[in-house]
Amino acid sequence: MPPPADIVKVAIEWPGANAQLIEMDQTYCLCVCVSSWSLSGAEQFALRYADGPQLYITEQSRGDIKNGTILRLAISPARAARQLLERIQSHSIDARLEALKELAKLSADPTFAAEYINMEGIGTLARLVESGTHFGEMLAFTLTAFLELMDHGIVSWDLISISFIKQIAGYVNQPMVDVSILQRSLAILESMVLNSHSLYHRVAQEITVGQLIGHLQVSNQEIQTYAIALINALFLKAPEDRRQVGRCEMASTLAQKHLRSIILNHVIRGNRPIKAEMAHQLYVLQVLTFNLLEERMMTKMDPNDQAQRDIIFELRRIAFDGESDPTGTEKRKATYTKDYKMLGFTNHVNPAMDFTQTPPGMLALDNMLYLAKVHQDTYIRIVLENSSREDKHECPFGRCAIELTRTLCEILQVGELPNEGCNDYHPMFFTHDRAWEEFFCVCIQLLNKTWKEMRATSEDFNKVMQVVREQITRALAMKPSSIDQLKNKLRGLNYSEILRLRQSERMSQDDLHSPPIIELRERILPEILELIKQQRLNRLCEGSCFRKLGNRRRQEKFWFCRLSLNHKVLHYGDLDESPQGEVPFELLSDKIPVSDIKSVLTGKDCPHMKEKSALKQNKEVLELAFSVLYDPDETLNFVAPNKYEYCIWTDGLCALLGREMGSDLTRSDLDTLISMEMKLRLLDLENITIPEAPPPVPKEPSSYNFTYNYS
Repeated sequence: MPPPADIVKVAIEWPGANAQLIEMDQTYCLCVCVSSWSLSGAEQFALRYADGPQLYITEQSRGDIKNGTILRLAISPARAARQLLERIQSHSIDARLEALKELAKLSADPTFAAEYINMEGIGTLARLVESGTHFGEMLAFTLTAFLELMDHGIVSWDLISISFIKQIAGYVNQPMVDVSILQRSLAILESMVLNSHSLYHRVAQEITVGQLIGHLQVSNQEIQTYAIALINALFLKAPEDRRQVGRCEMASTLAQKHLRSIILNHVIRGNRPIKAEMAHQLYVLQVLTFNLLEERMMTKMDPNDQAQRDIIFELRRIAFDGESDPTGTEKRKATYTKDYKMLGFTNHVNPAMDFTQTPPGMLALDNMLYLAKVHQDTYIRIVLENSSREDKHECPFGRCAIELTRTLCEILQVGELPNEGCNDYHPMFFTHDRAWEEFFCVCIQLLNKTWKEMRATSEDFNKVMQVVREQITRALAMKPSSIDQLKNKLRGLNYSEILRLRQSERMSQDDLHSPPIIELRERILPEILELIKQQRLNRLCEGSCFRKLGNRRRQEKFWFCRLSLNHKVLHYGDLDESPQGEVPFELLSDKIPVSDIKSVLTGKDCPHMKEKSALKQNKEVLELAFSVLYDPDETLNFVAPNKYEYCIWTDGLCALLGREMGSDLTRSDLDTLISMEMKLRLLDLENITIPEAPPPVPKEPSSYNFTYNYS
């Protein structure tokens, strides 16, 4: 008989005594377990885990105790907090150091932390820091305990004094300070910025990004991580009233070649692997850097702003520099319209209207201007190359640049907050002063190249953009370390390679290339087809309501059709109104034996679609029409209420005639059901390599004397 669910078998230790194996009844108070040791003042003791973080066990957390757990009898959290608080204020330096060391360890326990904070313990630690009399290990343990206690969220960070902030900032700004003290000081300042709006200004007055750059050049990756985390926090939590100013300052700081080269050479290219926390902070820094583009991305172009229009004129001038402006307003207007069409703008008369949608807003125009000025030969080649093609095959530069900018903003999360736990940073964005603009220039050349490879027309614009997005995403996933490496990766991801990769991934998903899997699929196929067939026939037995085609000004009429339960007769008849449920066979006066049906006609082949009135029918009606041809040369004409009913009835009628069910619905159902069935049957073979060929048949035995002779 299994033990009761409320009974947990545990071992309880006590220093100086043998461990006791007891059955803890979870319905009893914890004090019962403590009192079983016959200690005087049992209320002064509590249970803790003997292993791991050694947390105190409370009435709320006791449900986590498992069978076989080793517990330890210890002094209660309140008693421990009181003793440590007294020892921290001791005159003995050694006693104070040991007390702070134990406090730093116990502060991670929320139960102990609550008791210690209730005794004004945080104020005591803050005064120790403010006094400036503690150094080395003693200060490191003090800061550790302070940070652990504050991280429980019991006390507000707003209560921190200015003198405390100045003291912590002083540790960060000192040229030579102990690593453990510096690490904890950076972490405390980061927590202040992240958890209190009022402390942001105070911390920002004491610490600047420029002062933090020096900490990125050390060899300790934890120091680098906390320094970047504080830089990110100062930017991320800037108050709204100062965010634009802060962003301008941050933009100039992040754009500094000095900072970028330090991160690249001392952090990313160090001789040690990047830890997860560092990778996350680099990702956050990357997102925040790109978020500097958000203002331009969300700014619409004002068609009446001459300064903005001059940028478009500049794009035209650079592309067609050799052509002089014609005289006369009308001629100039006609020439400009022609040039804007060659530049690939959607609005040839006023291309400024192309930049009124956000995103990408003015950011797209900025990218185009950068390409035209910095990579002028590339820009002119793209424009002139496409303007010389046939109209239907030209790649519209303006439209492509705008859509590409929007795509890049989505891929790189421009304007979005960083995701928690994401480590997806790209080293190449720390290698160039204008990494975003250079990235765009590489991608617009890729788009133009892919357009030619796909022999695309204007109707294929969205398809090309999907391929380009996939090319960029796959290249970024390879983590190129520079813009030049990105070019090499993209060079190998041409359109043919993308098609090959797609096909390969589809094949690998289902192992379609494996002969045993192909054989299994072929064996399953008839079963699935029969299942689909039965579903279609069952739906025909339930029946469906159809509208009668006729003069639209007349009152709408309906008729109902259903298959008999033995699948031998089609019953149908007129109705005055659309039925709410199943119509009984007795109300359907007409019928057609299934044996008399010759064929099923669809679309334009249907007689009721060939009549003069059918010319007025729209394409949708044509796609939903089908007819049953039966002896003697008569037809029953249908127009399904929707595509689903059309597929159900045409499939069902074909199944009755023993013909193939060829609708889109059947193909979709077949793929879904076969995929599910294959996965279920191969579930036990997960991570097992399936052989390409069956094992060889063993050789015939030399004799069959081992067989039993029944005679």
